Amino acid sequence: MPVQNETLEQRLKAQAAQLGFAACAIARADAAPRTAERLRQWLEAGHHGDMLWMEERAEQRGSPTGLWPEARSVIMLGMSYAPGRDPLALAEVGDRGRISVYAQGRDYHDVVKKALKALARWLVDQQPTALKVFVDTAPVMEKPLAQGAGLGWQGKHSNLVSRQHGSWLFLGAIYTEIALEPDAPEVDHCGSCTACLSSCPTDAFPAPYIVDARRCISYLTIEHKGPIPEEFRARMGNRIYGCDDCLAACPWNKFAQGAAANRAFIGRAELAAPALGDLLDLDDAGFREIFSGSPIKRIGRDRMVRNAAIAAGNSGDLGLVDRLRPLTSDPDPVVAEAAEWALGQLLSAAGA
Repeated sequence: MPVQNETLEQRLKAQAAQLGFAACAIARADAAPRTAERLRQWLEAGHHGDMLWMEERAEQRGSPTGLWPEARSVIMLGMSYAPGRDPLALAEVGDRGRISVYAQGRDYHDVVKKALKALARWLVDQQPTALKVFVDTAPVMEKPLAQGAGLGWQGKHSNLVSRQHGSWLFLGAIYTEIALEPDAPEVDHCGSCTACLSSCPTDAFPAPYIVDARRCISYLTIEHKGPIPEEFRARMGNRIYGCDDCLAACPWNKFAQGAAANRAFIGRAELAAPALGDLLDLDDAGFREIFSGSPIKRIGRDRMVRNAAIAAGNSGDLGLVDRLRPLTSDPDPVVAEAAEWALGQLLSAAGA
């Protein structure tokens, strides 16, 4: 039951916690005034790679009112997916694929959006208003808005860092016409630390706070549809979907509690350490069956097998040669080329 004299903002945050959010804070719609300019500079530098949708709606992405002029307040929410084990544990296990922590459980789009809609319905019941909910599917700059609301700050790896939850938060936003009392923005607590920058295997940070997606393993394995540039292949190691290195390196993670993670994001056993041989054998139907309900399903079979082939080439495991040979004539030329490269790597290393 609500405590007598609690404000709407206090009741909102209590309701958010009941719905599984680990963090909730409020910002004015104009809380991140430099976002549009920083986005423009990033796009002009070409750091977005093939993500042309970043360009197409840049004006709307630059501010909440650019997307919805009636927005007065932004409710920023974070749902924890703090891992219960070392996300880098498989780094030296060559015959297994490494999947980013965030993708080992249920699709966060579905989980977070369901909770956002429930919170939005609650808010409308308390005070009728027009509102909109977003989770990584609209032109919304969640991270600077989250900093403006006080959830955390954008670290030197460009992701949000929280003093309570480290780097492990999924973000969602509710835009509303209600002028809610804003929380104090968070300040940068990175100091002189550069752990995230030095941890990147592909040198994807041309400067602190700036990521060049074209060099980022997460971009290369998820967003990039063509061949993986050869300069990055060996450095990908056994990463087949995303990369956690810069997130895992952050010292603030020591305060993140795995117990705070939403149970929906507890990793599925079959995605914790998938065998590369099994991934190389996937057809479309097999891919859909394994990755149903996972965010991984969006990349499709061809990109997954391409990624697995690169990892196989880095594995040193000659047992994968027979799994790679059929793929050299795969209908997808990108898969076929990756398999050829992987075979060359394995056979060359073996002196064959």
